[in-house]
Amino acid sequence: MFEDIEDGAAAATRLAGGTPLHRTLDIADPGDWLTLDAAVREVAWNRSQSLLGWRHSTPLPADLVQLGESRLALALCHPDGRIRQEAVRQSVRYPGLLPLVVIRCADWADPVRGHARQLLREALDVDSAVGLAPLVLRVGRRDRGGFGVEVLGQVLRRASRGQLAALFADPDRTVRRFAYRLAVEGRLLRPAELARAAARDQDTVVQDLCATAALTAPGDEDAYEDVLPPLLSARNPRVRSAGVTALRRAGRSERAEPFLTDRSALVRACARYVVRQRGGDPEAWYRERCTAGAPELPPGAVIGLAECGNRADAGLLRSLLVHPVAGVRARAVAGLRALDCVDAQRLWPLLDDPAAAVVRETATALLPSAEVLPADRLRERTGSERPRHVRVGAFRLLDARGGVEALRAAVGLLGDPDAKLRAWAGQSVQRWRPSPDERHGDAEVGELLDRSRHLFSDHALRRRTWEAGVGG
Repeated sequence: MFEDIEDGAAAATRLAGGTPLHRTLDIADPGDWLTLDAAVREVAWNRSQSLLGWRHSTPLPADLVQLGESRLALALCHPDGRIRQEAVRQSVRYPGLLPLVVIRCADWADPVRGHARQLLREALDVDSAVGLAPLVLRVGRRDRGGFGVEVLGQVLRRASRGQLAALFADPDRTVRRFAYRLAVEGRLLRPAELARAAARDQDTVVQDLCATAALTAPGDEDAYEDVLPPLLSARNPRVRSAGVTALRRAGRSERAEPFLTDRSALVRACARYVVRQRGGDPEAWYRERCTAGAPELPPGAVIGLAECGNRADAGLLRSLLVHPVAGVRARAVAGLRALDCVDAQRLWPLLDDPAAAVVRETATALLPSAEVLPADRLRERTGSERPRHVRVGAFRLLDARGGVEALRAAVGLLGDPDAKLRAWAGQSVQRWRPSPDERHGDAEVGELLDRSRHLFSDHALRRRTWEAGVGG
């Protein structure tokens, strides 16, 4: 694969010397074809001598008919539209040049574009369309690139499921989307296969497309037995939520209850809908489990209670702040924040929690109170002897506080052993501005800025010290 246009220019030079295409570029990589095309026009022919010995100002060369495949590939990319047009006519002799014909189908010159489109329509069959699909779809993003996509769709609608299988696994999500749309349109995949595709693919468009098609495919209720398991066990929450919602339509609403504690808020919401439609009470279900406070309490039940409960449940959530499971403590903090029942005094001890997730949620909950929190106690927690997640949580609050306290904490962390925290502290110093309600001319501010002068240009440092009233 070419790394940049200079690699394409080097490949063009080798092609001019007669090196075969398959030894010059990865013919299966659309990026190599596009880079070669750009390199020939933008780099190779800008040199003092044309690769093929043709000047832009000379008449149309008479030897195009005699060119071999490698040098004809260069002619297909030539800056002169007359040469590209004739090269398209001659390329019918070499099927290996069809990728460059695809590119010429979006050419800016109408005669070149017209000849290329006619050749593509005549030459494209199902097998070649499968191989060219990634390139056609890449070119399709360009102006005048829609023709190739249209022809590709017409040809691939005749493809079998086996022929499309290679496109289902293509690393380019655009290709996978295109192939699955054709498969759904042509009903080439069974509902169970679509469900597995939705669960397996990482692209949300493919997930939604295949999950919807699997659940709306005509069939009897027994078909759900093959469709639901892949959806309900999928790692992606969008796919799981589709499966949970379909439980009601499948007459299996009772199976939605375990998903009330799912790690995803979307899935939990869908589960609550299904349970309510069945006559259940998710709020009471959550409350019962949180009241028990057993060690095996799922964290999803805690945040689920906050999502559908009310402020009267804040007391129950506060009791879970000391639960032995870190996930439960973290969700209890998040639940209190969701109910707008944050008590800074109660949450303060959790800034020293051994679990990073708990400290992260606590810092988030305390951000609105950052200005009234004791700065000296926060600054103590930024010391290098503290765990990294504690230092991060404390600095996050000090940074949000602003003023000299934020600057003092940031400068103190410029020597932190953690590289990411050092970088964050440096960025905090660079964007620091004096607070309007703080007195100007503070000598400590001048000292702190001087200690961090390596982060500023001379001009920026002078301006910053002037803004703080400590400039010379």
